Amino acid sequence: MGKDMVGLLRDTRRARRQGPDAVRPRQRDRLAQMVAVARAGSPYYHQLYRNLPARVEDPTLLPVSSKQELMARFDGWSTDREVTLEKCLAFVNDPGQVGQRFLGRYTLATTSGTTGTRGIFLVDARSLAVAAALAVRMMTAWLNARDVLRIVAGGGRMAMVTATGGHFASTVAAARLRRRRGDRVAVIPVETPLPEMVASLNRFRPLVLAPYASIGALLAGEQDAGGLHINPVLVVLSAEGLPPREYERIAQALHSKVRQSYAATECPFLSYSCEQGWLHINSDWVICEPVDADGRPTPPGERSHTVLISNLANRVQPILRYDLGDSVLQRPDPCPCGNTLPAIRVQGRTADLFTFPTDDGRRVTIPPLAFATLLDRIRHVELSQIVQTEPATLRVRLQSAAGADPEVVWEAVQRQLIGLLTEHNLRHVTLERAEERPQQSPGGKYRPVIPLS
Repeated sequence: MGKDMVGLLRDTRRARRQGPDAVRPRQRDRLAQMVAVARAGSPYYHQLYRNLPARVEDPTLLPVSSKQELMARFDGWSTDREVTLEKCLAFVNDPGQVGQRFLGRYTLATTSGTTGTRGIFLVDARSLAVAAALAVRMMTAWLNARDVLRIVAGGGRMAMVTATGGHFASTVAAARLRRRRGDRVAVIPVETPLPEMVASLNRFRPLVLAPYASIGALLAGEQDAGGLHINPVLVVLSAEGLPPREYERIAQALHSKVRQSYAATECPFLSYSCEQGWLHINSDWVICEPVDADGRPTPPGERSHTVLISNLANRVQPILRYDLGDSVLQRPDPCPCGNTLPAIRVQGRTADLFTFPTDDGRRVTIPPLAFATLLDRIRHVELSQIVQTEPATLRVRLQSAAGADPEVVWEAVQRQLIGLLTEHNLRHVTLERAEERPQQSPGGKYRPVIPLS
């Protein structure tokens, strides 16, 4: 463990123990440093911040940024002049580069276009170190000594159910874990049919299970039904939100602690949950501002229109007052768990499941990310949305990239979707090509999948 990492671990522990009075000065100093780095190294921010004070400690002085704006100014956004969109796209389009370092020094991850714009994000070594230190703080909050002993005694087996075949943050993380820990990590593609997924987990017997939230709900049902037989110490859910009662159901079915994190590729260490079901913001390294539709602060206890985040660690692509697009509710009083970091609940992320009838009268359920991540991997798909209009009918809305042949794109999409449905014995499901483009929700986001009401 390097000297810098030891220092980060000590600092995160002190900030957590000492409370808000220790966190606030860290926030101010780190924000001032980030703004200075952005101004000095990024042509985009140099121009954007030209009229700001010499030192900025108050995030509300900064203009709001968005994925659409940053992607449009990509080559001028980075503080590293070697980073260009052309180089990034060449890297993204090479499947063999998943988990490798971009330019030998950065982690590259992509996001889906839920806000209408796909994202390409770079993470530097400093940000990775901060994320690792905060992960230790998170696991310390989640696990007691007995939990750790059980995991160690069982060989530390961890199973991830995640997107594969692309440069998503979870895919990159899974690839690196596999290289470091070998056969102690099992990576199961999210599109795997449920019976095969259950069989794999029964063979592997993970001590830590890390699926998407909707997959966790399906696996809990399989455990209750007697098909799944695992006893994990910890289940870590990600990517989607579930109703509070679902977390309780998963915990009871799997006889495990169930925790979740609310994060984004733009800020992977944003928060972690407590036993009360609240998400605590790592506010020593990230600023989280719930705001209304006019950009004014939303009082604690009221649902926000969106949330603005400032990542105080990543210097290669500064993320400052960035509109994440999710509605959150900040707890107005201290959390009963004893954690003094700000606590929120996310209103804007809810898992949607597609359920289809089969020819023999059964029902097959497929999580939304199996479809969304599949289409995200197809070149020239700018935006996609799948709507279940009948129990066995899916209407596919597509927006192709500029210059792409829509017929070629549709053929690729149709081929991939038919393959996924066939794997789940759903050959009878009809695919319709929509004339309309993907539709926004009232909150301004594009739901990748919309199940039958």
